[in-house]
Amino acid sequence: MTAGWVAGSVRARALTRRRLGSAGCRALAAEPSLEAALARLSTSPYGHEVRPGQPLAVAEHAVGETLLWHLRVLAGWLPAGGAGALRVLAAGFEIANTDEHLRRLAGRDSDAYGVVAPYRLGRLATAWPRLARTTTVAEVADVLQASAWGDPGEVSERAVRLAMRLSWARRVAGAAPPARHWAAAATALLVARTLPTGPGHLAPDLERAATVLLGPSAMTALTVRELAGRLPRHLDWLLADVPTADELWRAETTWWRRVESEGFAMVLRSAPGPEVPVGAAAVLATDAWRVRAALEMSVRGGASAEAFDAVA
Repeated sequence: MTAGWVAGSVRARALTRRRLGSAGCRALAAEPSLEAALARLSTSPYGHEVRPGQPLAVAEHAVGETLLWHLRVLAGWLPAGGAGALRVLAAGFEIANTDEHLRRLAGRDSDAYGVVAPYRLGRLATAWPRLARTTTVAEVADVLQASAWGDPGEVSERAVRLAMRLSWARRVAGAAPPARHWAAAATALLVARTLPTGPGHLAPDLERAATVLLGPSAMTALTVRELAGRLPRHLDWLLADVPTADELWRAETTWWRRVESEGFAMVLRSAPGPEVPVGAAAVLATDAWRVRAALEMSVRGGASAEAFDAVA
């Protein structure tokens, strides 16, 4: 094992302490207002970006910026192969930027878009600097086709959004093998969300992309229950308690908890090497997801620990 992997693994383990943790998130969710929650959060590891007085959308964006900054720092400590894996794991932020860009192109600005800048990817960017300069969906598709994202297949907002997410799963599976089954499970969730649109819910190119991670049997399902029975055996935990599409939020919560649990195991038990930074990224990402959920509950006047645990 090279010195770079040892140093990167040490840094990864240290970064996992830069989080709020389950107990901290419960306390945050119990705050009676967003203002009170931000006052608490601004004194935490998220305080570099989170400020009292921020609107919810801005505060949630700041939580994401904190996570992204940690990934950028970690990538700087890793050998080239490890930095490449972190770049792929961080591609979700490029998807978020592109989602908002597509909203603007369609004339559907989110309330916060003019206030919240796109995520600052730095060297973790794949194609965002070029995507940001596009002025039509067709140009977005052209940029994606010429990049590691690949051809979305159709020139439409929906196709671009789905294609980027399926491409992300494929790229994670290839560049970060410890996260391959997380990517497969995320693909299953994506497919499950498209089922209510009816037969042919995925274009042929997108269906082929999903088949790589889920197998052909899963792609013949017409309901969530059918999909649950046709997933590969190593994914049978994902939709076991989700009978309908209306309850897919339960599967998402299950997914995050699985990612966190296995991420912690990688960080704590693995020798210095590729598993440690991947595990650290998973732990930090789960914490950011939980913090954002807690902020949303504070806007509604706060929630009990039991209520918060049910959803996050």
